[in-house]
Amino acid sequence: MSVTDSLSCEAIEPQDERYEAARALWNGSIDHRPAAIARPRTDAEVAEALLRARDQGADIAVRGGGHSMQGHSMSHGGVTIDLSAINRVEVDTQTRRARVGGGALLGDVARATGPYGLAIPYGHVSHTGVAGLTLGGGIGWITRR
Repeated sequence: MSVTDSLSCEAIEPQDERYEAARALWNGSIDHRPAAIARPRTDAEVAEALLRARDQGADIAVRGGGHSMQGHSMSHGGVTIDLSAINRVEVDTQTRRARVGGGALLGDVARATGPYGLAIPYGHVSHTGVAGLTLGGGIGWITRR
């Protein structure tokens, strides 16, 4: 049984014509080849993909923006859960907070928060994933403020 059998979300495997583009990372020297790439659109689909991969004993990588210098955002032989479809940003102007989906990029956050005069100290590259930057760091335009 394949990890992707009967998944609710989109799944891309090596024989799929979209595979090469789907596994491409920002760091072009990384050449990881996952057994499957799951592209969930909801939190429930993320959970389903994680559980299925775990139950199959597959290594799991999670891709937000794909900017991990070491290639941690793409599995080699396991399952990559690509969060790019979960790129929502919701701004609460009353509390001056934003709720950000796992696939949101820095540019998505800037476009959503900028009109309200809000910003976060994040990196310089707009196509970096918020999730990875939050967990792994980065230096941005207003970091020192």
